[in-house]
Amino acid sequence: MPALLFVALVVAVVGSLGAPLITAVAADFGVSLAAAQWTLTAPLLVGAVATPVLGRLGTGPRRRQVVLVTLGVVVAGSLLTVLPPSAGFGWLLAGRVAQGVGLGLTALMMGVARDHLPASRSASTIALLSVASTVGIGIGYPLAGLLTAVAGLRAAYGLGLLITAVALAAAWRTVPQAPAGRSAAVDVLGASLLGAALLALLLAIGQTTVWAERPWVGVALLAVAAGLLVTWVARERRSAAPLVDLALLRHHAVAGANAVMLVGGIGMYLLLTLVTRYVQTPSSAGYGFGVGVFVAGLVLVPFSALGFAGGRVVPALQRRLAPSSLLAAGATAVLVALVVFALTRDALWLAFAVMGLLGLGVGVFSAAMPAVILAVTPTGETSSAMSVTQVVRSVGFAIGSALGGLTLAAHTPAGAAFPAESGYAAAAWLGAAAMAVTVVAALTLRRPGRA
Repeated sequence: MPALLFVALVVAVVGSLGAPLITAVAADFGVSLAAAQWTLTAPLLVGAVATPVLGRLGTGPRRRQVVLVTLGVVVAGSLLTVLPPSAGFGWLLAGRVAQGVGLGLTALMMGVARDHLPASRSASTIALLSVASTVGIGIGYPLAGLLTAVAGLRAAYGLGLLITAVALAAAWRTVPQAPAGRSAAVDVLGASLLGAALLALLLAIGQTTVWAERPWVGVALLAVAAGLLVTWVARERRSAAPLVDLALLRHHAVAGANAVMLVGGIGMYLLLTLVTRYVQTPSSAGYGFGVGVFVAGLVLVPFSALGFAGGRVVPALQRRLAPSSLLAAGATAVLVALVVFALTRDALWLAFAVMGLLGLGVGVFSAAMPAVILAVTPTGETSSAMSVTQVVRSVGFAIGSALGGLTLAAHTPAGAAFPAESGYAAAAWLGAAAMAVTVVAALTLRRPGRA
C-alpha cells in the first residue's frame, strides 16, 4: 500500500511542478509567459489523453509492465527538464510532455489495490489514492517555490527527477502481475478519437486568451470536440474491445457520480486558482498581499494536510453513511469555503483557513467517489472505470480554471494590470453556484433502488 500511494503522490507532485515555475521558466529560457504556460498546459493535456489508454492497458495481464514503462517515460522526461537553458526551451517542453504521461497512473494503482489487497484494505487504499493527486498539488507548489528561490529552476526540476526515479524503483519492487485471463486489447482508433476530442476540448476551455481574442476559434474547437466525441461513442458501442465499457455509464450511480465529479471539479479548482492568484496580487492594486511564490505555495499546505485527513476519515464514515452522503458533505465544505472567500478576503490568515476548508471538502469528496463507482463496476474494469472519472475531473478542473480566468478578465479595466476586486467575488459566487448544484446532484444518488 505505501508503494502505491507513493507512486500516485509522485506523479501528482511532478504534474504540479509547472504552475509555480512559469515566471522563472520565462526568465531563464527567454520565452514569453504565454509560451512558458505550456509547461503546465502540455502535461495536463497529455495526462488527460493518456489516462483512458493506460486505464484500458491496466485491465490486461501486462499491467506491471505498463506501470514500469510509463514510469520510465516519466523519468526520461524528468531528465530532460534538468538540461541547462542553453539546450533550448523545446527540450524542457518535451520533458514536461513525457512527465504528463504519468498522470494516468493513478487509475492503474487503484486497479492493483482492488486486485491484490484484502477487501478490508483495498477500499481505504483506493480512497487515499483518489486523494493523493490532490494532496500532491499542495506538496509540489511550496517545494518548487522554495527550491527555485534558494537554488534556481533546475533544482526544482531536479526534485522531480529524484522522486520519479525512486518511484520507478519502488514500483519495480512491489507492483505485482495482474491476474491472468484478462484481455489487453486496445482500440487504437478509439483511443485516437478520444485523445483528439479531449485535446480539442481542453484547448478550448483551458486557453482563456482564445475566447478574448479569437472567440470563433474557441467555438470551432468545441464543435470539433463534440463531433469527435459523438463519433467515438458510436465506435465504442460497436467495438468488441472498447477503450471504455460504456455499458457501465448506463448505471445511474456511475453516470451520476461522473456528472457530480464534473460540476464539483469546476467549483473546486476555481477556488484553488482564485486564492493563489489573490494572495500574490500586490497591495498597490487596492487588495491582495503581494506574497512570493514560496509563501503562495505555503497557502496550499492546509489544503494538502486537511485533504489527506479528510481522505483518511472517509473509510470509517462509510460504515455509517452512504457514499452519496459523503459526496454531498465534501461538496458542502467546498461550498462554504467559496462563500467565505466571496464575502471576506481582508486578512492573509483567511486565505489559509479557506484553503484548509477547501482541502477538507476535496479530500472527503475525492475519497468517497470511488466507492460510488466501484460498487457497480466489475473488478477487472476498475482501472478503466476510474480512468474515466480521472478524465472527467481533469475536464472539470480545466473548466474551473478557465471560468475563473474569464471572470477576472471581464472585471479588468482597460489598460489595467490587475482585475477589480469585485471580480474575485463574482468568480467565487459562480463557483458556489456550481457546488450548490453538486450537493443537490450528489443527494439524488440516494434515491431508493440506486447506488
